[in-house]
Amino acid sequence: MRTLKNWTLSSRDAHGVTLLLDGRHSLVITVLEDALFRVCLKKDGNWRLDRTWSVAPEEDVAFEGRSRDDLSGFTLPDFTVEDGESLTLATETLRLSIANPLTMRWEARQADGSFALLAEERPTGAYMLGIRDHRASHFLLRKPGERVYGLGEKSGDLERSGRRYEMRNLDAMGYNARSTDPLYKHLPVTFTVTPDAGSFSVFYDNLATCWFDLGNELDNYHKPFRAYRALDGDLDYYFAFAPDVLDLVKGHTKLTGGSAFMPRWALGYSGSTMAYTDRPNAQEELEGFLAKLAEHDIPCDSFQMSSGYTSIGAKRYVFNWNYEKFPDVEAMTKKFADAGLTLIANIKPALLQDHPRFTEALDAGLFVTDSETNSYADAVYWDDSGAHLDFTNPATIAWWKEGVTEQLLKKGIACTWNDNNEYEIWDDGARCHGFGNEIPIALIRPLHSMLMSRASRDAQVAFAPEERPYLISRAGCPGIQRYVQTWTGDNYTRWDTVRYNIRMGLSLSLSGIYNVGHDVGGFSGPKPEPELFVRWVQNGIFHPRFTIHSWNDDGTANEAWMYPEILPLIRDALKFRYRLTPYLYTLTWLATTAHEPMLRPTFLDHPQDAKTFAETDDFMIGRDLLVANVVEKGATERVVYLPENETGWWDFWSGSYHRPGTEVTLPVTLESMPLFVRAGAVITLTDGADRASTEADKSRTLAIFPVPGDFAAESLAFEDDGRTIDWQQDKARRVTRFGLSGTADGLALSIASQGDFRPAYETARILLPAGETRAISINGKTVGNGDTVSL
Repeated sequence: MRTLKNWTLSSRDAHGVTLLLDGRHSLVITVLEDALFRVCLKKDGNWRLDRTWSVAPEEDVAFEGRSRDDLSGFTLPDFTVEDGESLTLATETLRLSIANPLTMRWEARQADGSFALLAEERPTGAYMLGIRDHRASHFLLRKPGERVYGLGEKSGDLERSGRRYEMRNLDAMGYNARSTDPLYKHLPVTFTVTPDAGSFSVFYDNLATCWFDLGNELDNYHKPFRAYRALDGDLDYYFAFAPDVLDLVKGHTKLTGGSAFMPRWALGYSGSTMAYTDRPNAQEELEGFLAKLAEHDIPCDSFQMSSGYTSIGAKRYVFNWNYEKFPDVEAMTKKFADAGLTLIANIKPALLQDHPRFTEALDAGLFVTDSETNSYADAVYWDDSGAHLDFTNPATIAWWKEGVTEQLLKKGIACTWNDNNEYEIWDDGARCHGFGNEIPIALIRPLHSMLMSRASRDAQVAFAPEERPYLISRAGCPGIQRYVQTWTGDNYTRWDTVRYNIRMGLSLSLSGIYNVGHDVGGFSGPKPEPELFVRWVQNGIFHPRFTIHSWNDDGTANEAWMYPEILPLIRDALKFRYRLTPYLYTLTWLATTAHEPMLRPTFLDHPQDAKTFAETDDFMIGRDLLVANVVEKGATERVVYLPENETGWWDFWSGSYHRPGTEVTLPVTLESMPLFVRAGAVITLTDGADRASTEADKSRTLAIFPVPGDFAAESLAFEDDGRTIDWQQDKARRVTRFGLSGTADGLALSIASQGDFRPAYETARILLPAGETRAISINGKTVGNGDTVSL
């Protein structure tokens, strides 16, 4: 590789400047927003891949991708250019100075109006470019006191400094949540908190294999640095500034297209296990799951069918039903529908060589093609080898949609679980159709998981156009959240997994992937012991996705009723999850409409409190609930730090108030689920619902958590029928604003709703914490704690 040093100003236009590097390469700097710049390095003035599928600031991109030259969706503000000893581009908020040899310095405007150094590149070589290939590297200096977050689904601590990470999607079954790398997803974005100048993010829009070294590497010839190195593709990055990380996270999520709004029932418990569909009497096992739910009084909304339904022997064959295991598919799906459960079927994007339809797909040219022959690119897959479908080929997309429709949707299975889609094809030159413009697989390996999911989504929408689609995908890249919910893959059953999966979920959320969860109970390895299983369930209920899933070594299944002695605790946790459904559903709406993360590190809402940046098992679900799960074996107490805010915190269970910035030590038993509420919040709850659907939500409790003394606060609640595609229109929804205020003498709650949707309930029960003694009025009428009011 060669370090790029010398540059001259080649041109300037209304949106930025172009530099000529070493007389041959182009460096294009574009001012997209007041606090968002883009830097693109074009080798010999040309794109390596002239399209992106990740960047979608305004609307979804076409299947064929979005031109990298397309600037639509950005405001493209005015900026100034000064050409002196260095070239300086500046907006009202962000200033970029470029020196010779090529080095960039980023400065951000502070609250007092001055500019402060935010980030700077390594002066002894900031950019490197492959001589005979398309490798590229970018180097920033590391500064004392910086904290780095992001990179999506990564193991270990939430703060990333001092370590090295690889983006190369793998089927990492049984991974160690503390240390295994890489994993399933490709999310090349970091968020850096500086000690005194605010925060910045760097998003590299490149799907090729890459590495982030965040201080693991030392070199005597350079100051301490951090590095991004890509094996191929374009060096095309987005640099953003904000005073706090939250705005960066929301901005990045918007940049990559926002989040899908899933149906309400998707917040319910979803059953799953490999064990049922692997057994000879699989249909009987699945139908037995329904009976066990009723027998043990366990609420549930869906079941995820593992791939055993497609088996021939021990292998899996997508769109192939094993009718010996499932003699009457339609009868089974009807039983699930009658019980109010949605079925979700596992589908895989590769065909083994002995797949019944392999020759059909091969003759139709549906596979990724080998780099040296015109045959398929052979790859190891599910204890054999086979061919991966090429989702950059319109014929493949059509074939896939037909398979989803005929083999699943028409048989009564409404949703898809897009799995094993990491595309482990290691012939980097293997050829993809590229929608008519051939692309080597090395440039777009993670893209296939996204386009596969999109094709599945489109099939579901075409079949049920009045229903909001629900999908799952294990692998992905920036933009996958536009179509699916995801999870952290095939985790291993151990105590550490619970702790580090919490961090993994938070990192995904920081990186723009909000709708996430984990395999509760552990997927791979031994079945969980009773205490571990209880703690895993108690943790899982506070995540957007809640699924108990397993492929235990002994062939058993993780089931809610697997240990009779703890079944009451499992039931209590699940029923509390259902009680929270109205609050959680509002969070999913805010995630879609306002790009608000659902899972939030405590520092995200309390950046002024240095203590919240310490590694912790605590997290926020929404901005109002602080979850402090017990994740240590045999714990008898739980220490919780309650961040500095302006209002303080309430213990949800005891009703006791705690001042902000205090540490509390709670005695805990196996029943304990420590939970705190931000004072000033109104939490909407339901009572007695055994489904997460709107139809099952027939009551409402308003849990009100006032602030001591004089205050005013506002909360929101969103409601609709849980399925409608018209959820953005007033005719199909209701948005309720709760204005909570108080003085030393009393409390007042105003309730105002907008929209025509009417839920099944007409009243709400008022619930105040035990430690609150002030009287309260609702819309001007004095009521007592526990009273019912009309809505």
